[in-house]
Amino acid sequence: MIDRQIQPVLLELAAMFPVVTVTGPRQSGKTTLCRQTFPEKRYISLEDPDDRRFALEDPRSFLQDLEDGAVLDEVQRAPDLLSYLQGMVDDNPEPGRFVLTGSANLALRSTVTQSLAGRTGLLELLPLTIDERQALAPVDDLWQAVWEGGYPAIHHRNIPADRWLNAYIGTYVERDVRQHLAISDLTAFQSFLELAAGHTANFLNLSELGAGAGVSHNTARSWISVLEAGYIVERLSPLHRNLRKRVVKTPKIHFVDSGLAARLLGVRNPGELARHPLRGALFESWVVSEVHKAFANRGVPPRLHHWRNHRGQEVDLVVDRGHDLLAIEVKSGATLHASFFESLQRFATLAREAVPPPEGETQALLVYGGNRHQKRSAGWALPWREVQSFPWHKE
Repeated sequence: MIDRQIQPVLLELAAMFPVVTVTGPRQSGKTTLCRQTFPEKRYISLEDPDDRRFALEDPRSFLQDLEDGAVLDEVQRAPDLLSYLQGMVDDNPEPGRFVLTGSANLALRSTVTQSLAGRTGLLELLPLTIDERQALAPVDDLWQAVWEGGYPAIHHRNIPADRWLNAYIGTYVERDVRQHLAISDLTAFQSFLELAAGHTANFLNLSELGAGAGVSHNTARSWISVLEAGYIVERLSPLHRNLRKRVVKTPKIHFVDSGLAARLLGVRNPGELARHPLRGALFESWVVSEVHKAFANRGVPPRLHHWRNHRGQEVDLVVDRGHDLLAIEVKSGATLHASFFESLQRFATLAREAVPPPEGETQALLVYGGNRHQKRSAGWALPWREVQSFPWHKE
């Protein structure tokens, strides 16, 4: 059994709302989490053809049989059901009656917010954090952690990461893309997916991605949205606070799971990844995902950005915490160098000039591939394995 960090928040929301909705990528552990947390509830998967047909053809009768509530899995397969569920929970708003899960991010969230606004708590479950993974199968090697990624089955069932991820990619492309997302040219989409992996932690260049896959700019834009909807990639928007310098306004893309990106790049093992030219980019995406998980597991929407000005000065990740900014630089090297802190110092100076303290307080953090904590004048150095222990979210 995997103890997930998000479970206490799931219980809190279930004590407040008649419905709780848990979204996230396929195989991130949503079903396991909800069934373990609410073992007394009836469980119905709308992936099952018979249950799905019943829900689609006669939603009122389907729900009448669930007066005491249920865990409804993969509800994006029967989106109209949520409109009928709205009336049911309005008649009896008892907290925690229904727990919904779904894998299609944009479509499901849109449907949920329209039909169940004010009636449901929303949570996002991503693959395992490094701490959750360590509890199952401790790892000391950075590149093994990045290469394997965080999908629970790899660690819980001890399946070789490359084999499991090969099957995951095939299932995602053949099932989700073909059946639900109306993409006919699967070969071109597979090429696009692999190209996107090569662009992780880089600026989103739709023209370049489209040209590489042999599709138009508009198609590339649509397909990036498909990858976002499936929790394959996330966009990191540029920081919008005015630092009195012209800034690059292009978003960056990051793969949500570094192991999936490594598999798409054809990296065969952790040792090969340690020598790969994109190892730094994959580690950066791993860190961004860990920070995202730290917020999501508390039920807090993350406000994550990158920053780069017209002079090429940049910071990999900026967390906007409202009362302050947290600037983060990511370096895969195991040995600390003063140069690792240079971009953080420049950013802190610009931030102080734009908005003087205390309103413009900026904290600096270096996440790196080593094992030692260190406090320097430019900021803290945080070892990669302790990234979840940092207080990313402040009350």
